[in-house]
Amino acid sequence: MSSHKSSLSSSFHNGSSGGLSTTGGGGGGGGQSQSSTSTSNKMRIRAFPATMDEKYVNVIWSMLKNAIQEIQKKNNSGLSFEELYRNAYTMVLNKHGEKLYSGLKEVVTEHLINKVRKDVLDSLNNNFLSSLNQAWNDHQTAMVMIRDILMYMDRVYVQSFGVEPVYNLGLRLFRDTVVRYPLIKDHLRNTLLDMVNKERRGELTDRSAIKNACQMLMTLGIESRTVYYQDFEEPFLQQSAEFYRLESQNFLAENSASVYIRKCDERIREESERANHYLDKSTESRIVKVLENELITAHMKTIVEMENSGVYHMLKHDKHHDLNCMYKLFNRVDHGLDTIADCMSGYLREQGKNLVQQDEHESAKSSTTTTTNTTATATSSTTNATKTSDESKQQQQQQLNQQQKNPINFIQSLLDLKERFDYFLHVSFNDDKLFKKRINSDFEYFVNLNQRVPEYLSLFIDDKLKKGVKGLSEQEIDLVLDKSMVLFRYLQEKDVFERYYKQHLAKRLLLNKSLSDDSEKNMITKLKTECGCQFTSKLEGMFKDMTLSNSMMDEFKNSLQQNNSSLADLCGLDLFCRVLTTGFWPTQQTILPKCNLPLNARNAFDTFKRFYLSKHSGRQLTLQPGLGSADLNALFYTNQQQQQQTQTRKHILQVSTYQMVILMLFSSKERWTYEEIRQETDIPDKELMRAVQSLAMAKPTQRVLCKEPKQREILASDVFVVNDGFTSKLFRVKIGTVSANGPKAGGETDPERLETRMKVDDDRKHEIEAAIVRIMKARKKMQHNLLVTEVTNQLRPRFLPSPVIIKKRIESLIEREYLARTTDDMKMYTYVA
Repeated sequence: MSSHKSSLSSSFHNGSSGGLSTTGGGGGGGGQSQSSTSTSNKMRIRAFPATMDEKYVNVIWSMLKNAIQEIQKKNNSGLSFEELYRNAYTMVLNKHGEKLYSGLKEVVTEHLINKVRKDVLDSLNNNFLSSLNQAWNDHQTAMVMIRDILMYMDRVYVQSFGVEPVYNLGLRLFRDTVVRYPLIKDHLRNTLLDMVNKERRGELTDRSAIKNACQMLMTLGIESRTVYYQDFEEPFLQQSAEFYRLESQNFLAENSASVYIRKCDERIREESERANHYLDKSTESRIVKVLENELITAHMKTIVEMENSGVYHMLKHDKHHDLNCMYKLFNRVDHGLDTIADCMSGYLREQGKNLVQQDEHESAKSSTTTTTNTTATATSSTTNATKTSDESKQQQQQQLNQQQKNPINFIQSLLDLKERFDYFLHVSFNDDKLFKKRINSDFEYFVNLNQRVPEYLSLFIDDKLKKGVKGLSEQEIDLVLDKSMVLFRYLQEKDVFERYYKQHLAKRLLLNKSLSDDSEKNMITKLKTECGCQFTSKLEGMFKDMTLSNSMMDEFKNSLQQNNSSLADLCGLDLFCRVLTTGFWPTQQTILPKCNLPLNARNAFDTFKRFYLSKHSGRQLTLQPGLGSADLNALFYTNQQQQQQTQTRKHILQVSTYQMVILMLFSSKERWTYEEIRQETDIPDKELMRAVQSLAMAKPTQRVLCKEPKQREILASDVFVVNDGFTSKLFRVKIGTVSANGPKAGGETDPERLETRMKVDDDRKHEIEAAIVRIMKARKKMQHNLLVTEVTNQLRPRFLPSPVIIKKRIESLIEREYLARTTDDMKMYTYVA
């Protein structure tokens, strides 16, 4: 027996059927070095015969077959696995591996067909999944034991001849004879699909049975998911698509977009959890993709455009959570966010266009209303009742329009709209770059539809930086300025804004209405950061002039104190002058207005002029009466007839220079006609009309003059006298200046706006020409279209020039010989040095 074991071990080690003779005492070179030892020390191992008797082979196979059948019957307790392993080893070693392999295949196939498949078929209508799972587990257990017995065949015969390993052979046979038997295959598929559908409808199912069946199909694929896919997953996905296609159509027809979105999210979570729990994990992404296609992609347009519940409705009623749910859901599919963004963009543009174009429409309506009222006045008395009703409606509409047309309210409405959509962006759209880009693009679109927006934005900032703004701290004002800068970035005509901002800043500085120098300089810093030094150089120059003027006035007063005789030159006036550099400050008129100042005021100004020119020879000083102000000591007399005495009231009137000139006339004469005032003061008609209206037709608390006759229009023959009945609770009374009959509170009239636009266009001509020359000087030679594109890109930060204007400026430069056309190509320009 020991000799047999040595032979078995030796043959197993060398993997051959021949005998092996070895020399004792070591291997390799060690054996050769002891060749002179006694032959009694040698050991001979007897080999198996080269061939085995067929009868002996059959006996061994019969033993193995019987053992396999007993294992399949679960009667393996009395088997000797060592002996069975040795028998299988002997067959393979003696070249009978093919007989063993084919015999195994026949035995397993017979058992599966005659026993296992029959039992499963008998249970089709009673505990089918449980019976199939039990048969599967028993087969797996049996194949593991059989694999252990035939391990040597797996290692030698299977590898040498490239056939399936024993365990995999058992899996394939179970798959082909049992699981893919037509009746069982169809019933298994239908049973699994029905159980999943029952669970979708809310019924309870045996999840573990489904899980076991899916795991069986995956195992039967033998390192592949083909069996699982073909026998279950593919029909499962097809059935799921049909199920959710019908459900989505029905649910969408009966529910709102918000409810549908929550239902979709719930369904996706259910299917994902189902796949993770009892389907193969690889199915999760596939079933979720089916749901995304059927529930979302197929109905995207319908969902976002759904009346009274779609994106428009959610935006209109601030449904932030619903929008966020829709965003997350649509983010799963291709072009889903684009669909929401398109709808959001349409709503935002509609709101923005209504806001910015309303101004122009209301102006037109107001003009039409005025014409209608004038016509109605001339109609017969029989239409008075109708006219009164119409006028009442028109007055209400005009009051509403006035509120809407206020530039401050207009810009605030734009800021509120921006803040509202920024909140949508942060809360509903998770700060998505796509939505941020769309919102910015939409604001830039409709903000530039109205040419008055640059003026209104400047007026809005002017209002926030003026004195008298209550309830706002410096931090709050800085926050408002930051928001204003957001709108400023959307402006294409930043040069127009610059012109208006210079005008409003000049008034704040000259009339001492600025809230604080820190706030003003902070705003200029923001503009400088946004547009560069060139944009703010003149604004900074204005502040420099104010500083130098303060220093100059200190020197002037010191000079007067040192020379007591010069104090009389001021005629008792407290004079304060600001010297403005022409290039820095906005010039309202091309020709400076004339104004006949009172003698004492003119003498005081001449005194300062002489002092200034003595310090700065070669300069010119010109008075700007439209930007000045004055404080007047005024006495009002009231006759008490019963007591026969006169009472006096003293006030300090804060007025403009033009108003001061008019009021000083009444120190020399009690009654003045409008024509006499015009001839005496030489004030321009428009400014004179505004000044007289402010003094005689303003609020009762500011009505210093009385007009005769008392009618709305001012005629040349109208007489003005001092209002002795003027009363005010305040000692210091500020007399305002009425607006120049403009349709906007604080805005320009149409003629003024047209004049400003002409000045801007003139400035643009020079900027366009300068850009053309800079580009051509660097490039030397350039084609027309490329030059237009380059000029547009360079000037875009300030304004957007039209190609037509650029072409005209090119022609002008050619005429002045800065540029020239090439002889061979008229669209090619060269720079003339």
